[in-house]
Amino acid sequence: MQVREPLSINSVDTSISRSIQLESAVPPSTISYLSSGEFVGMVAEDPDCKIKLKTFHCEILNDHDVPKKEEANYKDIAILIKIDTSMVQRNYLQIKQDIQEIMQFEMERLLMIQDWLI
Repeated sequence: MQVREPLSINSVDTSISRSIQLESAVPPSTISYLSSGEFVGMVAEDPDCKIKLKTFHCEILNDHDVPKKEEANYKDIAILIKIDTSMVQRNYLQIKQDIQEIMQFEMERLLMIQDWLI
């Protein structure tokens, strides 16, 4: 929270207004200038344990050779079934038909229950 007291002076009067505004811990302009791997922040403190340096600006240091070595050992995933568009279309139509049958069955069941109640 930041207290602000703007002062306005004109030919007739002087006025002071007081307002309390919640300010960003880290302004967006700072965040927009960060490079990849950099981060900033602010930590909260415990009243019993004060922290002198609450804000931080850090950079993640990656060893890019390690992932490259790991990727070199990757193996291709074996193809178990080759799927083409006609198989996908048939599966879609089958699911659609199954849903229609379930709906028809349930509608008939509800009608039977309704007839039984009347």
